[in-house]
Amino acid sequence: MESYHTTMSDLFQQLGLASDEKSIETFIQLHSGLEQKIHIEQAPFWSRQQAEFIESALVEDAEWAELIDQLNALLR
Repeated sequence: MESYHTTMSDLFQQLGLASDEKSIETFIQLHSGLEQKIHIEQAPFWSRQQAEFIESALVEDAEWAELIDQLNALLR
């Protein structure tokens, strides 16, 4: 069985966002301070498709869930 380890860059590509290190840092800086009461998939900066992908990945505990959790922490 092959094991594929996704990266934050992979997650940003999946979300249709620029995925180089500088772009990821800029995104996190631009959107940091997300209130604790707001679930990450409900953040106002996601498109509907991005929010649906995030919600689905978390509900299914998909391969992306750990990276989404990491991104969530970085945005707080």
